[in-house]
Amino acid sequence: MRRKLRICFIGSGAISTSMGNVISKKGEFEVTLLSVEPDVAKSVNEEHVNPKYFPNVPLHPSLTCTLDRGILRDADIIFFGIPSNIVVSYARENHELFNPEALIVNLAKGFGADHKTIPQGLGKVLDNLIHSMKGPSFAREIINNLPTGFTVVAKRDKYFKVFDEIFRGTSIYLDYSTDVNGVELASILKNIYAIIIGIVDAHFDSPNLRSLVITKSINEMRFIMTRFGGKEETMFKYCGFGDFSLTALNDLSRNRTLGLLIGKGFFTSDISEKVVLEGKIAVNVFVEEIAKKRQIKTKNLMLKELYKVFNQPDYDMANFVNRIISLTP
Repeated sequence: MRRKLRICFIGSGAISTSMGNVISKKGEFEVTLLSVEPDVAKSVNEEHVNPKYFPNVPLHPSLTCTLDRGILRDADIIFFGIPSNIVVSYARENHELFNPEALIVNLAKGFGADHKTIPQGLGKVLDNLIHSMKGPSFAREIINNLPTGFTVVAKRDKYFKVFDEIFRGTSIYLDYSTDVNGVELASILKNIYAIIIGIVDAHFDSPNLRSLVITKSINEMRFIMTRFGGKEETMFKYCGFGDFSLTALNDLSRNRTLGLLIGKGFFTSDISEKVVLEGKIAVNVFVEEIAKKRQIKTKNLMLKELYKVFNQPDYDMANFVNRIISLTP
């Protein structure tokens, strides 16, 4: 009799808890959250509730939580469910604990601390095959078993069938890609353009204008992705248009909310120093570092106009919308 796959989620936050709970309900795998919070671990194990993230949602009794990083040695699949800026450093500090045969899956969206994509950073620290899962995926919806799509991506498709086995029969639906650069960039760029859509909606509640800017956003995302070696068809997977539409059009999105605050004039320099969001970081990284290295001209991109919003104290927000709709790439 084949033993159950051992699945470990690094982190006990919203995304780890919600996805771990979905998988646990199948009853076919050993699923464990690896936490640094003793109170969360105790509550998950004894009361089957994550009190910090889903205090009113009962978790499946088979979902367990541990503080012992030694669990990484025996895990068959290891999901990173921690913030993007600490994924690579966590792997570096604990690399000797990782089962060298385990599949590594990154769930975080954003650049690593060195402004490289997370798979690039993990590939320098771990010898394991690195996968990512990206898609329109609010954890609150996942924990409530609402259908959710993810794109699974890796350089090789050798283990895609494993993901099909894990998620078959759950509320998680998958598509697949070997376009690692394209999928990672889509998950980063969508935060930038969600801010732009938020600003537009703060100024004008106009379906026509919103659709215009959405179209320009998709074209810009496609342009940047392809300049980095990504494939155009990636825009039409869950990680592309799906994730962008979720982030840009739903008020649960932090980056869209940031755009709304900017457009309404509530995002001051004082708040800007205290609030760090993926989209704001990505704008500066793309314009100041990546675009220069790749010789990508940003002058006529909406991305550059948003860069000015964040970096010019006297920027005239009243004309932001007119400026971006008049830009011709």
